[in-house]
Amino acid sequence: MTGAAAASRDAMLILPAEITHEQAAACCRMLAQGMRSAPGRAVVADVGALASFDSSALAVLLECRREALALGKTFAVRRLPARLRELATLYGVSELLPAAA
Repeated sequence: MTGAAAASRDAMLILPAEITHEQAAACCRMLAQGMRSAPGRAVVADVGALASFDSSALAVLLECRREALALGKTFAVRRLPARLRELATLYGVSELLPAAA
């Protein structure tokens, strides 16, 4: 199998435009379900659509990472907004959210 074919089977999680405390639990459940049903060995969270968020968005990403690792998958983040990257640095968790290649 080529690298492109393998990558196409990896889980791509698309985060919604808004994640605040009110949406966080439901968002985690939805994303975890997507990870469990994906056959690939890697999970990439695309955060580019996220426009309105609080620190709960970090909690969602960290829960996705935990779930991915528990499933034996790798985890990376694509298009992390600058403000969310700053929050991750402030909370000391930025190294847990590696950028997707």
